Amino acid sequence: MVIPSVLTELPTTGSPFQTDWPVRLADTDNDQRLRLDAIARYLQDIGFDHLDAVEDGDTHRGWVVRRTVIDVMKPIEFGEHVTLRRWCSALSNRWCNMRVQISGSHGGLVETEAFLIHFGTESGVPARMSDRFMAPMLANTSEHRLRWKPALTDPIPAQDEPDVHELPFPLRVTDIDWLDHVNNAVYLSALEEFLADHTDLVSGPHRTVIEYAKPLKTGDKVRLISRRAGQSLGVWFAVSGDPRAVAQVTPL
Repeated sequence: MVIPSVLTELPTTGSPFQTDWPVRLADTDNDQRLRLDAIARYLQDIGFDHLDAVEDGDTHRGWVVRRTVIDVMKPIEFGEHVTLRRWCSALSNRWCNMRVQISGSHGGLVETEAFLIHFGTESGVPARMSDRFMAPMLANTSEHRLRWKPALTDPIPAQDEPDVHELPFPLRVTDIDWLDHVNNAVYLSALEEFLADHTDLVSGPHRTVIEYAKPLKTGDKVRLISRRAGQSLGVWFAVSGDPRAVAQVTPL
Protein backbone atom coordinates (compact mmCIF):
# COMPACT_ATOMS: atom_id res chain seq x y z
CA MET A 1 0.00 0.00 0.00
CA VAL A 2 1.21 3.52 -0.75
CA ILE A 3 -0.35 4.79 2.49
CA PRO A 4 -0.73 2.34 5.40
CA SER A 5 -4.20 1.92 6.84
CA VAL A 6 -2.75 2.84 10.24
CA LEU A 7 0.06 5.39 10.45
CA THR A 8 3.26 4.40 12.22
CA GLU A 9 3.44 4.53 15.99
CA LEU A 10 5.79 6.69 18.02
CA PRO A 11 9.39 5.43 17.72
CA THR A 12 10.64 3.21 20.53
CA THR A 13 14.06 4.88 20.49
CA GLY A 14 14.84 8.57 20.68
CA SER A 15 12.38 11.30 21.53
CA PRO A 16 10.09 13.09 19.07
CA PHE A 17 10.23 16.86 18.89
CA GLN A 18 7.41 18.20 21.04
CA THR A 19 5.61 21.49 21.50
CA ASP A 20 2.18 22.68 22.56
CA TRP A 21 -0.29 25.56 22.31
CA PRO A 22 -4.00 26.34 22.81
CA VAL A 23 -6.59 25.89 20.06
CA ARG A 24 -7.61 29.42 19.03
CA LEU A 25 -11.04 30.60 17.95
CA ALA A 26 -9.90 31.27 14.36
CA ASP A 27 -8.79 27.63 14.04
CA THR A 28 -12.27 26.19 14.53
CA ASP A 29 -15.63 26.03 12.73
CA ASN A 30 -19.14 26.78 14.00
CA ASP A 31 -19.21 23.37 15.71
CA GLN A 32 -15.95 24.31 17.51
CA ARG A 33 -14.10 21.58 15.54
CA LEU A 34 -10.45 22.15 14.61
CA ARG A 35 -10.56 22.66 10.84
CA LEU A 36 -8.36 20.92 8.27
CA ASP A 37 -6.71 24.18 7.20
CA ALA A 38 -5.77 24.89 10.83
CA ILE A 39 -4.23 21.42 11.08
CA ALA A 40 -2.17 22.21 7.97
CA ARG A 41 -0.92 25.42 9.61
CA TYR A 42 -0.05 23.48 12.76
CA LEU A 43 2.08 21.11 10.65
CA GLN A 44 3.92 24.04 9.09
CA ASP A 45 4.48 25.74 12.44
CA ILE A 46 5.88 22.70 14.23
CA GLY A 47 8.02 21.94 11.19
CA PHE A 48 9.81 25.27 11.37
CA ASP A 49 10.05 25.07 15.17
CA HIS A 50 11.66 21.65 14.74
CA LEU A 51 14.26 23.07 12.34
CA ASP A 52 15.32 25.53 15.03
CA ALA A 53 16.00 22.62 17.40
CA VAL A 54 18.19 20.35 15.23
CA GLU A 55 21.71 20.51 13.85
CA ASP A 56 21.93 22.17 10.42
CA GLY A 57 18.30 23.22 10.66
CA ASP A 58 19.28 26.73 9.59
CA THR A 59 20.55 25.39 6.23
CA HIS A 60 17.44 23.31 5.54
CA ARG A 61 14.73 25.98 5.30
CA GLY A 62 13.29 25.04 1.91
CA TRP A 63 10.60 22.35 1.91
CA VAL A 64 7.75 21.46 -0.40
CA VAL A 65 4.89 19.20 0.65
CA ARG A 66 4.06 16.46 -1.88
CA ARG A 67 1.37 14.69 0.16
CA THR A 68 -0.37 15.11 3.51
CA VAL A 69 -2.41 12.45 5.30
CA ILE A 70 -4.68 13.60 8.13
CA ASP A 71 -6.45 10.98 10.25
CA VAL A 72 -8.97 12.58 12.60
CA MET A 73 -9.51 9.88 15.21
CA LYS A 74 -11.47 12.16 17.54
CA PRO A 75 -12.10 15.83 16.69
CA ILE A 76 -10.07 18.43 18.57
CA GLU A 77 -12.19 21.35 19.71
CA PHE A 78 -11.91 25.00 20.67
CA GLY A 79 -10.66 25.34 24.25
CA GLU A 80 -8.41 22.29 24.15
CA HIS A 81 -4.67 22.61 24.65
CA VAL A 82 -2.85 20.52 22.07
CA THR A 83 0.44 18.67 22.35
CA LEU A 84 2.22 18.09 19.05
CA ARG A 85 4.88 15.42 18.58
CA ARG A 86 6.92 15.25 15.36
CA TRP A 87 9.25 12.54 14.12
CA CYS A 88 10.55 10.99 10.90
CA SER A 89 9.00 7.69 9.80
CA ALA A 90 10.99 7.10 6.56
CA LEU A 91 13.49 8.95 4.39
CA SER A 92 15.85 9.09 1.46
CA ASN A 93 18.56 11.74 1.23
CA ARG A 94 16.35 14.39 -0.46
CA TRP A 95 12.91 13.72 1.02
CA CYS A 96 11.23 12.20 4.02
CA ASN A 97 7.96 11.20 5.63
CA MET A 98 7.32 13.24 8.75
CA ARG A 99 4.72 12.15 11.28
CA VAL A 100 2.95 14.62 13.55
CA GLN A 101 0.60 13.50 16.30
CA ILE A 102 -1.74 16.17 17.67
CA SER A 103 -3.41 15.24 20.96
CA GLY A 104 -5.89 17.46 22.76
CA SER A 105 -6.25 17.98 26.49
CA HIS A 106 -9.90 16.81 26.32
CA GLY A 107 -9.21 13.65 24.36
CA GLY A 108 -9.11 14.90 20.77
CA LEU A 109 -6.61 13.08 18.56
CA VAL A 110 -5.31 13.70 15.03
CA GLU A 111 -2.57 11.62 13.39
CA THR A 112 -0.78 13.01 10.33
CA GLU A 113 2.00 12.14 7.93
CA ALA A 114 3.53 14.33 5.24
CA PHE A 115 5.87 13.51 2.35
CA LEU A 116 8.31 16.44 2.28
CA ILE A 117 10.90 17.28 -0.37
CA HIS A 118 13.96 19.28 0.65
CA PHE A 119 14.76 22.08 -1.82
CA GLY A 120 17.81 24.27 -2.07
CA THR A 121 16.64 27.81 -1.36
CA GLU A 122 19.07 29.16 -3.96
CA SER A 123 18.82 26.44 -6.62
CA GLY A 124 15.08 25.77 -6.32
CA VAL A 125 15.61 22.05 -7.00
CA PRO A 126 15.58 19.00 -4.69
CA ALA A 127 18.73 19.01 -2.59
CA ARG A 128 20.52 16.42 -0.49
CA MET A 129 20.12 16.79 3.26
CA SER A 130 23.35 17.02 5.24
CA ASP A 131 24.67 14.04 7.18
CA ARG A 132 24.29 15.89 10.49
CA PHE A 133 20.70 16.80 9.66
CA MET A 134 19.81 13.22 8.69
CA ALA A 135 21.63 11.53 11.57
CA PRO A 136 18.75 11.49 14.11
CA MET A 137 16.24 10.47 11.42
CA LEU A 138 18.43 7.58 10.27
CA ALA A 139 18.89 6.42 13.86
CA ASN A 140 15.15 6.09 14.48
CA THR A 141 13.93 4.67 11.16
CA SER A 142 14.25 1.44 9.18
CA GLU A 143 13.16 2.77 5.75
CA HIS A 144 16.05 4.70 4.21
CA ARG A 145 15.19 4.32 0.52
CA LEU A 146 11.88 6.13 0.49
CA ARG A 147 10.37 6.55 -2.96
CA TRP A 148 7.50 8.70 -4.17
CA LYS A 149 4.39 6.99 -5.54
CA PRO A 150 1.05 8.80 -5.87
CA ALA A 151 -1.94 7.38 -4.05
CA LEU A 152 -4.61 9.50 -5.79
CA THR A 153 -4.47 8.83 -9.53
CA ASP A 154 -8.05 9.28 -10.78
CA PRO A 155 -8.37 11.89 -13.57
CA ILE A 156 -10.58 14.96 -13.27
CA PRO A 157 -14.18 13.76 -13.76
CA ALA A 158 -16.33 15.10 -16.58
CA GLN A 159 -18.97 17.61 -15.61
CA ASP A 160 -21.76 15.37 -16.91
CA GLU A 161 -20.78 12.46 -14.64
CA PRO A 162 -23.12 11.71 -11.70
CA ASP A 163 -22.52 13.59 -8.43
CA VAL A 164 -19.93 15.95 -9.94
CA HIS A 165 -20.00 19.57 -8.83
CA GLU A 166 -17.79 22.56 -9.57
CA LEU A 167 -16.98 25.76 -7.71
CA PRO A 168 -14.75 28.69 -8.66
CA PHE A 169 -11.98 29.40 -6.16
CA PRO A 170 -10.61 32.93 -6.64
CA LEU A 171 -7.18 33.37 -5.11
CA ARG A 172 -6.42 36.18 -2.70
CA VAL A 173 -3.18 38.01 -1.99
CA THR A 174 -3.09 36.43 1.47
CA ASP A 175 -3.18 32.92 -0.06
CA ILE A 176 0.35 33.31 -1.49
CA ASP A 177 3.44 32.41 0.54
CA TRP A 178 7.09 33.45 0.22
CA LEU A 179 7.70 30.86 -2.53
CA ASP A 180 4.97 32.53 -4.64
CA HIS A 181 2.88 29.40 -4.15
CA VAL A 182 -0.60 29.09 -2.72
CA ASN A 183 0.01 28.01 0.88
CA ASN A 184 -0.86 24.39 1.70
CA ALA A 185 -3.43 25.44 4.30
CA VAL A 186 -5.45 27.23 1.61
CA TYR A 187 -6.11 23.97 -0.23
CA LEU A 188 -7.55 22.49 2.95
CA SER A 189 -9.79 25.51 3.49
CA ALA A 190 -11.20 24.88 0.00
CA LEU A 191 -11.86 21.26 0.94
CA GLU A 192 -13.87 22.43 3.94
CA GLU A 193 -16.28 24.14 1.50
CA PHE A 194 -17.29 20.75 0.12
CA LEU A 195 -17.26 18.90 3.44
CA ALA A 196 -20.00 21.23 4.69
CA ASP A 197 -22.33 19.29 2.35
CA HIS A 198 -20.92 15.85 3.22
CA THR A 199 -20.96 15.86 7.00
CA ASP A 200 -21.62 12.12 7.13
CA LEU A 201 -18.04 11.50 5.99
CA VAL A 202 -16.59 13.38 8.95
CA SER A 203 -19.11 12.44 11.65
CA GLY A 204 -16.73 9.73 12.91
CA PRO A 205 -13.04 8.92 12.45
CA HIS A 206 -11.99 9.88 8.93
CA ARG A 207 -8.95 10.25 6.69
CA THR A 208 -8.08 13.16 4.40
CA VAL A 209 -5.35 12.71 1.82
CA ILE A 210 -4.16 15.56 -0.38
CA GLU A 211 -1.45 15.31 -3.04
CA TYR A 212 0.13 18.28 -4.77
CA ALA A 213 1.25 17.90 -8.40
CA LYS A 214 2.05 21.49 -9.43
CA PRO A 215 1.86 24.66 -7.35
CA LEU A 216 -0.97 27.14 -7.70
CA LYS A 217 0.40 30.64 -8.23
CA THR A 218 -0.73 34.24 -8.37
CA GLY A 219 -3.14 34.82 -11.25
CA ASP A 220 -4.24 31.20 -11.68
CA LYS A 221 -7.96 30.71 -12.36
CA VAL A 222 -8.73 27.79 -10.10
CA ARG A 223 -11.67 25.42 -10.55
CA LEU A 224 -12.68 23.07 -7.74
CA ILE A 225 -14.31 19.89 -9.02
CA SER A 226 -15.80 17.39 -6.58
CA ARG A 227 -17.22 13.90 -6.99
CA ARG A 228 -18.96 11.84 -4.33
CA ALA A 229 -18.66 8.10 -4.90
CA GLY A 230 -20.12 6.05 -2.09
CA GLN A 231 -18.13 6.69 1.07
CA SER A 232 -15.49 8.77 -0.70
CA LEU A 233 -15.34 12.44 -1.65
CA GLY A 234 -12.76 13.47 -4.23
CA VAL A 235 -11.82 17.08 -4.95
CA TRP A 236 -9.60 18.25 -7.82
CA PHE A 237 -7.88 21.65 -7.96
CA ALA A 238 -7.68 22.46 -11.66
CA VAL A 239 -6.36 25.30 -13.78
CA SER A 240 -8.04 24.90 -17.17
CA GLY A 241 -7.79 21.12 -17.61
CA ASP A 242 -4.58 20.75 -15.61
CA PRO A 243 -4.95 19.04 -12.20
CA ARG A 244 -2.67 20.85 -9.74
CA ALA A 245 -3.76 18.90 -6.65
CA VAL A 246 -6.27 16.24 -5.66
CA ALA A 247 -7.78 15.39 -2.29
CA GLN A 248 -9.88 12.53 -0.95
CA VAL A 249 -11.90 12.17 2.25
CA THR A 250 -13.09 8.77 3.49
CA PRO A 251 -14.31 7.37 6.82
CA LEU A 252 -11.84 5.21 8.75
